Amino acid sequence: MEHDELEKKIGHQFKDRRLLEESLRHSSYVNELNEPGVKDNERMEFLGDAALNLIVGDSLMRRYPDLKEGDLSIMRANLVNESRLADMARKIDLGDCLLLGKGEFQTNGMKKDSILADSYEALLAAVYLDGGFEAAFKLIDKQFEPLFISIKKPDACHDYKSRLQEVVQEKYGKTPGYSVIDDMGPPHDKTFVACADIEKIRVEGVGKSKKMAEQEAARKALEMIADQNR
Repeated sequence: MEHDELEKKIGHQFKDRRLLEESLRHSSYVNELNEPGVKDNERMEFLGDAALNLIVGDSLMRRYPDLKEGDLSIMRANLVNESRLADMARKIDLGDCLLLGKGEFQTNGMKKDSILADSYEALLAAVYLDGGFEAAFKLIDKQFEPLFISIKKPDACHDYKSRLQEVVQEKYGKTPGYSVIDDMGPPHDKTFVACADIEKIRVEGVGKSKKMAEQEAARKALEMIADQNR
């Protein structure tokens, strides 16, 4: 796909095409090219990730002024995970524009979620550097608008344990473990303490039932994972 077509799809015409070109270069391509001064898109990916989290966070705060920080973090993590960003990249046919090394090209790297998600963040950084925050905000707000409308408030209907299982399976390839480690109070009014174990993360939650304690532990674990991904 030509760069002009990509610009039409994202609604931004670059003043400095070099920024766009850099955002489309995968490290495998640059390594094989072995040409001094030609940069891959990894630095732009870093900047795009920061800009994306800021813009999505801003949009969520505006739409849900009464939600607490923890719930906003969970909603944002649900919106900017790898599979979501890869879907966004596919909607603009970003894979057709990427410059990949021979190995990645032969294994259909242009279709891999990880490469698409990272390249989408790099493209966002290029827009930000070329047109400023307003241009980046316009792109994200337009592309994410259907998700902003459809996403549900976690305090009303979100099953934290189910969401944590999705995130952990995607991130680590396993499921979280739970255990009830303590209970307090008289038999008719007990309070339970549950623990969620995920890789090196161990989080405790408190609730008036075992299930509520596990849900609280899952909620805290999601917050910690969201913080790690910022």
